[in-house]
Amino acid sequence: MWRRSQNNCMMNSQFDLFEGFMKYIRSFAIIFVCLFLGKGIQALTGVAIPGSIIGMLILFAVLSMGLIPSHWAKEGCHLLIRHMALLFVPVGVGLMDYLDLISTNTLPILLSTLGSSLVVLIVIGVATHHKEK
Repeated sequence: MWRRSQNNCMMNSQFDLFEGFMKYIRSFAIIFVCLFLGKGIQALTGVAIPGSIIGMLILFAVLSMGLIPSHWAKEGCHLLIRHMALLFVPVGVGLMDYLDLISTNTLPILLSTLGSSLVVLIVIGVATHHKEK
């Protein structure tokens, strides 16, 4: 009797592990399908927007319209966000190749960053002001 309940417990934990693994597979499949659709659209149309951004917009649209339940993509999204700092390491290393270019253009980079941030703050402030009226 005890042996049978122990086997059932092991079977349930293995099933839970498999079920959790399949949630990650489903989530990453959704994310990658949207990514590849975005890259395909970018390659076919030749627009100046990166395919990954188009894919992210596709994912947003699909989730917003309810075509795919949001909990299907939740596991993979949480995993990517949790380890996002590691994803920036290659970008940071790649910037090291252009350090001389960045240092010669520091002022325009700084001014454009501050200017665009100011524009965003003003737009958000005006939108919030009109929404709260």
